[in-house]
Amino acid sequence: MISAICLSLSTLQAQAQHVEYRSTAHYNKRVAQFEREGGIDENTIVMMGNSLTENGKDWAGRLGVPQVVNRGIIGDNTVGMTERLCQITPHRPKAIFLMAGINDMVNDNPAIEVAGRVINLIETIRQQAPTTKLFVESLLPINESNGRWRTLAGRTDDIPLTNMYIRAYCESNGITFVDIFHKMTYPNSNVLREELSSDGLHITEAGYRIWEKEIKKQLNF
Repeated sequence: MISAICLSLSTLQAQAQHVEYRSTAHYNKRVAQFEREGGIDENTIVMMGNSLTENGKDWAGRLGVPQVVNRGIIGDNTVGMTERLCQITPHRPKAIFLMAGINDMVNDNPAIEVAGRVINLIETIRQQAPTTKLFVESLLPINESNGRWRTLAGRTDDIPLTNMYIRAYCESNGITFVDIFHKMTYPNSNVLREELSSDGLHITEAGYRIWEKEIKKQLNF
């Protein structure tokens, strides 16, 4: 019964016209911007995620595909992404590239719990847009050497563990998992290479070029 209620709520959410959830001021601003822009249809490829996705800016230009839209929001987590699916899934886009989970690692949430939150988001997307091709991107590595991100202190090795859980789920359910993590670490390490980030979390243009390359490999579908 609980599952049926949750599915009904998800269906109602997918049919909604507006995002009722309110998070940060930036979240609200971006959601309002997306509502004004619209522009998602069955030919659209959606880049959905947090600051890493938003800061990629012109993903259409990066990938050389005009129908790609950037739906990243700085600071967003799986809750915020779930709440704003109503702007995306009812339009049945051609594909969604999803990156989520790094902002769910705060408050010492264990890797398996973070992975569970991402998996719940994946399942909601599949329920609401079953014809949309879904690509799940790995969480990216971090580099704790500058000590800037205290909420992620000690989480370097939890990120690949979280990726392992998510990857296993994807492989068991016929979902494409895009491993970007291992393209950005030092050899035999879980640490983000210093030249790919200025703050140990957000990536530089060199990092985005690696990301672009991995996404381009998936565009022939």
